[in-house]
Amino acid sequence: SVFTLLVLTLLVLLTVATFLWNLLVLATILRVKAFHRVPHNLVASTAVSDALVAALVMPLSLVKELSAGRRWRLGRELCLVWVCFDVLCCTASIWNVTAIALDRYWSITRHLQYTLLARRRISNTMIALTWLLSAAISLAPLLGWGETYSPEQERCQLSQDPSYTIVSTGGAFYLPLCVVLFVYWKIYKASKFHMGGRRRNAVVPLPEAAQVKEASQEPQMVFTARRAAITFQTDGETWREQKEKKAALMVGILIGVFVLCWIPFFITELISPLCSCNIPPIWKSIFLWLGYSNSFFNPLIYTAFNKNYNNAFKNLFVKQR
Repeated sequence: SVFTLLVLTLLVLLTVATFLWNLLVLATILRVKAFHRVPHNLVASTAVSDALVAALVMPLSLVKELSAGRRWRLGRELCLVWVCFDVLCCTASIWNVTAIALDRYWSITRHLQYTLLARRRISNTMIALTWLLSAAISLAPLLGWGETYSPEQERCQLSQDPSYTIVSTGGAFYLPLCVVLFVYWKIYKASKFHMGGRRRNAVVPLPEAAQVKEASQEPQMVFTARRAAITFQTDGETWREQKEKKAALMVGILIGVFVLCWIPFFITELISPLCSCNIPPIWKSIFLWLGYSNSFFNPLIYTAFNKNYNNAFKNLFVKQR
């Protein structure tokens, strides 16, 4: 039908756009030396996981959508590979978003202790743990924890073993969900606290000129120094407030899109094996592709809030010409 053709066209466009956009982010980070540092290594790790989702996972999922009854007709081995890469890349993408949120949180709330050296060390540790945890969750079915392929029904899906379902959904989604919600709450509180502190500082009156004259024989010099110091502090707080607001907004949008994209899929994945519920395949497909779309939105969000990326994109295309 025309509707089916339109949907498939949109899915193909989503797959291609997701791959190209994340590839563009990676190419920009590799070419621009200023991006060879924190937090761009976290952005690069996210772009790698999202590009792999588009390159290795979404095409095979699209083949499954094209088959009659959404059956898997590519054999058991390819089914295992597809499910393994699906869990690996999507879990890594989710935890990379969590790592970006944590990095923003620490840079706002602990900006004195969170030095460049500490930031680099912590970010590299988070990237390593992200991929190790994702690999552990994705490889478990290959080691015998549940079955993903049913030859009789020609069905390829995540392991329906209840114990694996609880562990995998918890490690891949519900734990990072709790982390990012906590992080955003703390960022919001920190931003409100600093704004409130600035408002309190703003009402402190400056000393009168007459009072200064009584305290010193050089009133003009003392008054000017005192005023300059106060102006500098206020400007610094204003700049930091703007930075914190921007970071809070970026993290909030990143988390909001992440939750909206993935929560329907993970709710159904957790409930189905535990209650033996029969969810219609069409809804499973919708929820799955909604989750995949998060890999398209991620690079749009974290580059939209960084003018350096926009300038780097323009320079990249200008040099190509």
